Amino acid sequence: MASLNEQQYLNLLRHVQKHGTKKEDRTGTGTLSVFGYQMRFDLKEGFPLLTTKRVPFKLIASELLWFIKGDTNIRYLLRHKNHIWNEWAFKKWIESEEYTGPDMTNFGLRSQTDAEFNLLYQEQESIFIRRILDDEEFARKYGDLGNVYGKQWRNWQTSQNETIDQLANVIAEIKRNPDSRRLIVTAWSPEDATPQRSALPPCHTLFQFYVADGKLSCQLYQRSGDIFLGIPFNIASYALLTHMIAQECGLEASEFVHTIGDAHIYLNHLDQIDEQLSREGKLLPTLKLNPDVKNVFDFELDDIKLDGYEPHPSIKAPVAV
Repeated sequence: MASLNEQQYLNLLRHVQKHGTKKEDRTGTGTLSVFGYQMRFDLKEGFPLLTTKRVPFKLIASELLWFIKGDTNIRYLLRHKNHIWNEWAFKKWIESEEYTGPDMTNFGLRSQTDAEFNLLYQEQESIFIRRILDDEEFARKYGDLGNVYGKQWRNWQTSQNETIDQLANVIAEIKRNPDSRRLIVTAWSPEDATPQRSALPPCHTLFQFYVADGKLSCQLYQRSGDIFLGIPFNIASYALLTHMIAQECGLEASEFVHTIGDAHIYLNHLDQIDEQLSREGKLLPTLKLNPDVKNVFDFELDDIKLDGYEPHPSIKAPVAV
């Protein structure tokens, strides 16, 4: 039987299956959607990484470290074999005047059954990845995603042309004034939520910390959530961030609260969700952080481990871009 933590997520799947409204979306895929849903994960009861399908934890951890470093260029991710942000950078390249390869104008609308197009796409993406890794100028021009999470967390630009390191400030405030009701980091800037300034306006828009009885909790408000592909990453990512900050601040990680605005299932994920819901949950893994790391900004990938993660196999599904 699934743990209470995993059951939170499985209940969300069932709720949207039953009560979701069919809506159109910017990708043209279509969704089943509900507005306003909340899950609560007890971090003392195991790390909330799904077991009803394999979720690639190293991708989650390396992406979070990328955010924490304030980086916005996919070059760091590619060096860690993380390709989850490739599509947006690749799109920028193939739509540029510099791109001279085969026509990719139906990018994002490709069918999984269109073997010829998929092969073409993979060939061009491989060229793109090699150039990002090998060519610093190309990486600077096409690998940067603009004012996405790392920029907003670590280098928020004010109207006075100053910068605010929100993440460092909130950690300092947790230590100085743990009862504060202003332990907030926001990624949503109305000015930056445009295609011209950001490859993808932030979906996880604001998170807040709460300290009580020597325990640290975190609540995320997410404006939009792809339940099958994206939400499992978000749950694990913010649970990991809570553990990391708790370790620096000498606190116990307590609870992650996940509040979602538009919680949706893409219509081309329905079969995959049926398969996942047919599976029996397993024991949750245990997170192991290197106890010698006393500063969130000093964590590297080797400092973050999972014990006892033995999930069901992964379930593949297309990403709506």
